[in-house]
Amino acid sequence: METAEFLEILDREGRLLAAAAAVAGTDAKVPTCPEWQVRDLVRHTGSVHRWAAALVADGHTAPRPIGDPPELDGAELVDWYRDSHRLLVDTLAAAPADVRCWTFHPAPNPSPLAFWTRRQAHETTVHRYDAEAARGGTPSPIAPDFAVDGIDELLRGFHARSRSRLRSEEPRVLRVRAVGAGADAVWTVRLTAEPPVTVRAAEGPAEAELSGPADQLYLALWNRTAVPQVTGDASLAALWRERSGI
Repeated sequence: METAEFLEILDREGRLLAAAAAVAGTDAKVPTCPEWQVRDLVRHTGSVHRWAAALVADGHTAPRPIGDPPELDGAELVDWYRDSHRLLVDTLAAAPADVRCWTFHPAPNPSPLAFWTRRQAHETTVHRYDAEAARGGTPSPIAPDFAVDGIDELLRGFHARSRSRLRSEEPRVLRVRAVGAGADAVWTVRLTAEPPVTVRAAEGPAEAELSGPADQLYLALWNRTAVPQVTGDASLAALWRERSGI
C-alpha cells in the first residue's frame, strides 16, 4: 500500500472514531478494553496523534515522551480529539517525503513519513473499532488489503522488537493465515526465548495455525475479538492470547 492510501484511511478512521465517541459519550465503557471508558480511549489516541505529529513536524531523531492530555471531558474532549486528529493528518500531508525523524520498528521502512502514516492509520483503526464497540451497532468495515498490512506490521514489526513478550523456552512454530486474501497472506512465526522471528510464507510445518478472514484476523490478533479458527495445538493459541499484548 502507498503512503497516500494510509493517509486517506487515517483521515477517515479518525473521523469515525470521533463520531462514535460522541454518540457513546465519554462515560461509556469500552468492552474491547475493559479497563477503559471512552474518555480514556479518546485521551490516549489524541495524545498519540499529537506525539506523532510533533515527531514529524519538529524532526525529532530520538524518542520523546507522550504528553499528558488536557483535563477535558464530554463534548469538549471529543472536540480536542478532533483537533488532535486533524493536526496529525495535516502534518503528515504537508511533510516532505524525505523528512527525517525517529521511528521504532526494527524492520526497514521506505521512509519515516511512510512509517508514521502507516502506524497511525493502524493505531486509529483499532481504536475506532474500540469506540464503535462502546457505541454499539455494526462496526465500520476494514478493507482486506489494509488488514493484511496490519497483520504484517504486528508480526514483523511490533513482535520483532526486544519488548515483545511473545516467547517460549522451548522452540515453537505458529502459522497465521488470512483466508481469501491471496497466497502471500500467510506468516510463519518462530518462537524461542528471544523475540519472535516471522517470515511471510508458509515455511515448514507448524504446531498451530490461527486463521480467518483478513479483517476478523486483524482484530483478533490485536486481541479485540476471538480468533476465527484455531487448528493444531490449542496451547500455542493460548500463548498468543496471554503474551501478545502491545
